[in-house]
Amino acid sequence: MALHNSTRSISISIEATIATIEFGHPASNSFPSSLLHELTQTIETVGHHPEVVVVVLKSQGAAAFCAGASFEELQAITNEIEGKAFFSGFAHLINAMRKCPKIIVGRVQGKTVGGGVGIAAACDYVLATQEANIKLSELAIGIGPFVIEPAVSRKIGKTALAELSLAAGEWKSAAWAKEKGLYANTFETIEKLDDALSILTRQLASYNPEALAEMKKVLWDGTSHWDTLLLDRAAITGTLVLSEVTKKALAAFKK
Repeated sequence: MALHNSTRSISISIEATIATIEFGHPASNSFPSSLLHELTQTIETVGHHPEVVVVVLKSQGAAAFCAGASFEELQAITNEIEGKAFFSGFAHLINAMRKCPKIIVGRVQGKTVGGGVGIAAACDYVLATQEANIKLSELAIGIGPFVIEPAVSRKIGKTALAELSLAAGEWKSAAWAKEKGLYANTFETIEKLDDALSILTRQLASYNPEALAEMKKVLWDGTSHWDTLLLDRAAITGTLVLSEVTKKALAAFKK
């Protein structure tokens, strides 16, 4: 099954009991709100597919994994309602990932920024290449990584979050991300990454699905309040994006 048009796409393939969801966008696999919504719905659907045991989440191409929110849509926000609605897209996606009863394995083949880091953090297990550097650049444009913060902090802790988010213009290496717990392992090439991914997912698929579902609950224990927390954070970000500081920063960034 595939959902696509000329500017974005989501595809799903199911082999045996392993479902692979691939998202893509020409702008470094960034997310306009419509694509966020489609990916959220896709994860919800696949999560309840009776034949699926494990889900792989990946992006198109061999370059960036995800460039975060759509820059064009950020600039187009004109009021708090639009702002909250846009950032709620990431809130709904992360909540769908944490509530998905299947284990989600992330395949991160390249650099990832902002919301993309949140998506990686919301995966239950992540394999990446050694080129998969990360950056949280939100403070540099006058907002902050507030919606994705709970997912990122859950993986790397508050101290590492501060190091990552306050140095908003600085890339952190894939080795750093592995050391802090965002990545389970890193590989020299995409080919080696995919080999390891195949071995891992086949192994996971051989386990008792009921045991995996219970393990998923354990991994996300204590996060039920995220249904409201992430939407509250979306409202905060949706207000900040309207500030003069942010508007100037976005205009300068575009230039």
